[in-house]
Amino acid sequence: MTENTHGNKRRPIVVVDYDPAWPAAFELLRGRVWPAVSDFALTVEHVGSTSVPGLAAKPIIDMCVVVSCEADVRRAIERIAPLGYRHLGNLGVQGREAFTRPADLPDHNMYVCLAGTIGIENQLAVRNYLRSHPDAARAYGELKRRLAVEFPNDIDSYVYGKTDLILGILRESGLPPDQLEAIERANRRP
Repeated sequence: MTENTHGNKRRPIVVVDYDPAWPAAFELLRGRVWPAVSDFALTVEHVGSTSVPGLAAKPIIDMCVVVSCEADVRRAIERIAPLGYRHLGNLGVQGREAFTRPADLPDHNMYVCLAGTIGIENQLAVRNYLRSHPDAARAYGELKRRLAVEFPNDIDSYVYGKTDLILGILRESGLPPDQLEAIERANRRP
Protein backbone atom coordinates (compact mmCIF):
# COMPACT_ATOMS: atom_id res chain seq x y z
CA MET A 1 0.00 0.00 0.00
CA THR A 2 1.93 2.98 -1.19
CA GLU A 3 1.56 5.96 1.03
CA ASN A 4 1.26 9.61 0.20
CA THR A 5 4.43 11.39 1.21
CA HIS A 6 3.79 14.81 -0.31
CA GLY A 7 3.68 17.52 2.28
CA ASN A 8 4.72 15.20 5.13
CA LYS A 9 8.53 15.37 4.90
CA ARG A 10 8.79 18.07 7.54
CA ARG A 11 5.75 17.17 9.63
CA PRO A 12 6.32 14.82 12.54
CA ILE A 13 4.58 11.47 12.16
CA VAL A 14 1.90 11.17 14.79
CA VAL A 15 -0.35 8.13 15.16
CA VAL A 16 -3.42 8.63 17.35
CA ASP A 17 -6.30 6.49 18.62
CA TYR A 18 -9.20 6.02 16.23
CA ASP A 19 -11.48 9.05 16.17
CA PRO A 20 -15.18 8.26 15.59
CA ALA A 21 -15.45 11.69 13.90
CA TRP A 22 -13.31 10.55 10.94
CA PRO A 23 -16.21 9.07 8.91
CA ALA A 24 -18.15 12.34 9.27
CA ALA A 25 -15.06 14.32 8.20
CA PHE A 26 -14.80 12.09 5.13
CA GLU A 27 -18.49 12.64 4.31
CA LEU A 28 -18.00 16.41 4.59
CA LEU A 29 -15.06 16.26 2.17
CA ARG A 30 -16.88 13.83 -0.13
CA GLY A 31 -19.86 16.19 -0.17
CA ARG A 32 -17.67 18.96 -1.61
CA VAL A 33 -16.12 16.79 -4.32
CA TRP A 34 -18.92 14.46 -5.43
CA PRO A 35 -21.12 17.12 -7.11
CA ALA A 36 -18.20 18.09 -9.37
CA VAL A 37 -17.64 14.51 -10.61
CA SER A 38 -20.93 12.67 -10.04
CA ASP A 39 -21.90 12.62 -13.72
CA PHE A 40 -18.98 10.30 -14.59
CA ALA A 41 -17.14 9.08 -11.47
CA LEU A 42 -17.97 5.66 -10.08
CA THR A 43 -17.57 6.57 -6.42
CA VAL A 44 -15.55 8.49 -3.85
CA GLU A 45 -13.94 6.03 -1.44
CA HIS A 46 -12.72 6.58 2.11
CA VAL A 47 -9.45 4.61 2.19
CA GLY A 48 -6.43 4.46 4.47
CA SER A 49 -6.34 3.83 8.19
CA THR A 50 -8.96 6.45 9.12
CA SER A 51 -11.50 4.35 7.18
CA VAL A 52 -11.11 1.34 9.52
CA PRO A 53 -13.14 1.63 12.75
CA GLY A 54 -10.93 1.22 15.81
CA LEU A 55 -7.62 1.49 13.94
CA ALA A 56 -4.97 3.90 15.22
CA ALA A 57 -3.93 6.26 12.43
CA LYS A 58 -2.28 9.46 11.41
CA PRO A 59 -5.23 11.90 11.68
CA ILE A 60 -5.38 12.53 7.92
CA ILE A 61 -8.36 11.37 5.84
CA ASP A 62 -7.47 9.56 2.59
CA MET A 63 -10.08 9.84 -0.13
CA CYS A 64 -10.14 8.67 -3.69
CA VAL A 65 -12.36 9.59 -6.62
CA VAL A 66 -12.64 6.37 -8.65
CA VAL A 67 -13.23 6.62 -12.40
CA SER A 68 -13.57 4.03 -15.16
CA CYS A 69 -11.24 5.29 -17.92
CA GLU A 70 -8.21 7.50 -18.62
CA ALA A 71 -10.38 10.21 -20.18
CA ASP A 72 -12.32 10.41 -16.90
CA VAL A 73 -9.05 10.78 -14.94
CA ARG A 74 -8.35 13.93 -16.96
CA ARG A 75 -11.95 15.13 -16.51
CA ALA A 76 -11.75 14.61 -12.74
CA ILE A 77 -8.47 16.55 -12.54
CA GLU A 78 -10.10 19.44 -14.42
CA ARG A 79 -13.29 19.34 -12.35
CA ILE A 80 -11.73 19.32 -8.90
CA ALA A 81 -9.16 22.05 -9.63
CA PRO A 82 -11.76 24.83 -9.16
CA LEU A 83 -12.43 23.40 -5.68
CA GLY A 84 -8.89 24.41 -4.68
CA TYR A 85 -7.04 21.13 -5.30
CA ARG A 86 -3.68 21.33 -7.08
CA HIS A 87 -2.68 18.33 -9.19
CA LEU A 88 0.72 16.80 -8.28
CA GLY A 89 0.86 13.90 -10.74
CA ASN A 90 1.01 10.22 -9.86
CA LEU A 91 4.00 10.51 -7.47
CA GLY A 92 5.22 7.14 -8.70
CA VAL A 93 1.98 5.18 -8.30
CA GLN A 94 0.42 4.07 -11.59
CA GLY A 95 -3.32 4.59 -11.77
CA ARG A 96 -3.39 7.19 -8.97
CA GLU A 97 -3.18 10.97 -9.31
CA ALA A 98 -2.45 12.97 -6.14
CA PHE A 99 -3.47 16.51 -5.15
CA THR A 100 -2.70 19.08 -2.51
CA ARG A 101 -5.74 20.07 -0.50
CA PRO A 102 -7.21 23.53 -0.06
CA ALA A 103 -5.82 25.13 3.11
CA ASP A 104 -9.26 25.79 4.58
CA LEU A 105 -10.27 22.10 4.73
CA PRO A 106 -9.47 19.41 7.30
CA ASP A 107 -6.26 17.42 6.77
CA HIS A 108 -6.74 14.94 3.96
CA ASN A 109 -5.08 13.35 0.98
CA MET A 110 -7.03 13.52 -2.26
CA TYR A 111 -6.54 11.12 -5.15
CA VAL A 112 -8.16 10.27 -8.44
CA CYS A 113 -7.79 6.57 -9.24
CA LEU A 114 -8.52 4.51 -12.31
CA ALA A 115 -10.74 1.56 -11.36
CA GLY A 116 -9.03 -1.82 -11.43
CA THR A 117 -5.50 -0.43 -11.04
CA ILE A 118 -3.05 -0.86 -8.22
CA GLY A 119 -3.70 2.78 -7.29
CA ILE A 120 -7.06 1.84 -5.76
CA GLU A 121 -7.22 -1.95 -5.58
CA ASN A 122 -4.53 -2.30 -2.92
CA GLN A 123 -6.13 0.41 -0.78
CA LEU A 124 -9.55 -1.23 -0.96
CA ALA A 125 -8.09 -4.68 -0.26
CA VAL A 126 -6.24 -3.49 2.86
CA ARG A 127 -9.23 -1.46 4.10
CA ASN A 128 -11.70 -4.30 3.61
CA TYR A 129 -9.37 -6.89 5.16
CA LEU A 130 -8.72 -4.76 8.25
CA ARG A 131 -12.42 -3.97 8.65
CA SER A 132 -13.19 -7.70 8.81
CA HIS A 133 -10.11 -8.79 10.84
CA PRO A 134 -9.97 -6.77 14.08
CA ASP A 135 -6.90 -8.65 15.38
CA ALA A 136 -4.96 -7.72 12.24
CA ALA A 137 -6.15 -4.11 12.58
CA ARG A 138 -4.97 -4.03 16.19
CA ALA A 139 -1.55 -5.44 15.23
CA TYR A 140 -1.28 -2.93 12.39
CA GLY A 141 -2.16 -0.05 14.73
CA GLU A 142 0.48 -1.19 17.24
CA LEU A 143 3.10 -1.44 14.48
CA LYS A 144 2.27 2.07 13.25
CA ARG A 145 2.57 3.47 16.76
CA ARG A 146 6.02 1.84 17.22
CA LEU A 147 7.22 3.09 13.84
CA ALA A 148 5.96 6.63 14.53
CA VAL A 149 7.99 6.69 17.76
CA GLU A 150 11.05 5.15 16.10
CA PHE A 151 10.90 7.36 12.97
CA PRO A 152 9.02 10.53 13.97
CA ASN A 153 10.52 12.60 11.16
CA ASP A 154 11.20 9.98 8.51
CA ILE A 155 8.11 9.09 6.48
CA ASP A 156 10.09 6.78 4.20
CA SER A 157 11.31 4.59 7.08
CA TYR A 158 7.80 4.65 8.57
CA VAL A 159 6.37 3.38 5.27
CA TYR A 160 9.14 0.81 4.75
CA GLY A 161 8.53 -0.53 8.26
CA LYS A 162 4.91 -1.35 7.41
CA THR A 163 5.68 -3.12 4.12
CA ASP A 164 5.88 -6.74 5.33
CA LEU A 165 2.60 -6.55 7.25
CA ILE A 166 0.80 -4.82 4.36
CA LEU A 167 2.12 -7.33 1.82
CA GLY A 168 0.89 -10.17 4.05
CA ILE A 169 -2.58 -8.63 4.14
CA LEU A 170 -2.57 -8.14 0.38
CA ARG A 171 -1.46 -11.76 -0.20
CA GLU A 172 -4.30 -13.00 2.00
CA SER A 173 -6.67 -10.68 0.14
CA GLY A 174 -5.75 -12.37 -3.13
CA LEU A 175 -3.98 -9.55 -4.94
CA PRO A 176 -2.24 -10.91 -8.07
CA PRO A 177 1.54 -11.50 -7.86
CA ASP A 178 2.35 -8.72 -10.36
CA GLN A 179 0.52 -6.16 -8.22
CA LEU A 180 2.20 -7.47 -5.06
CA GLU A 181 5.59 -7.11 -6.72
CA ALA A 182 4.81 -3.53 -7.81
CA ILE A 183 3.70 -2.59 -4.30
CA GLU A 184 6.80 -4.17 -2.79
CA ARG A 185 9.07 -2.31 -5.23
CA ALA A 186 7.40 1.00 -4.35
CA ASN A 187 7.62 0.41 -0.60
CA ARG A 188 11.11 -1.06 -0.14
CA ARG A 189 14.30 0.90 0.29
CA PRO A 190 16.12 1.32 -3.05
